Amino acid sequence: MQTLLWIAVFLGTFIGMEGMAWFTHKYIMHGFLWKLHKDHHRKDHSHWWERNDLFFIFYAIVSISFFLLWRYDGLWIGLPIGLGILAYGITYFTVHDIFIHQRFKFLRNANNWYARGIRRAHKMHHKHLGKEDGECFGMLLVPFKFFKK
Repeated sequence: MQTLLWIAVFLGTFIGMEGMAWFTHKYIMHGFLWKLHKDHHRKDHSHWWERNDLFFIFYAIVSISFFLLWRYDGLWIGLPIGLGILAYGITYFTVHDIFIHQRFKFLRNANNWYARGIRRAHKMHHKHLGKEDGECFGMLLVPFKFFKK
């Protein structure tokens, strides 16, 4: 029973992070912290680091905090939550930074139904250069219309 609960917490955290990413992207990145996110929409810099990358650091700190709660306070749930956030972060980085934005030059040739839909949705999101009028704030779950031909 303990193993099933641990797996449920891990999966729930991973899935919940998509909702958290959507909320953070729509209301924080495109809201009061637009100053950190706008360099991701407007490529007005020549280096690979973006101020937007600070959001990765924030979630890494949250994940590490749950690991520390597990390790030093004996809070068992800290481990599956920390790992769920970490797994989502790795997935987000792989899909968003490597696959979509090609910050590292591999995964270029993925061209299946899901890959095309994710790319289309993200392209529509980046069509808007300002913080208003955006769409498709999620990463792994996007509206079905982007999967149609």
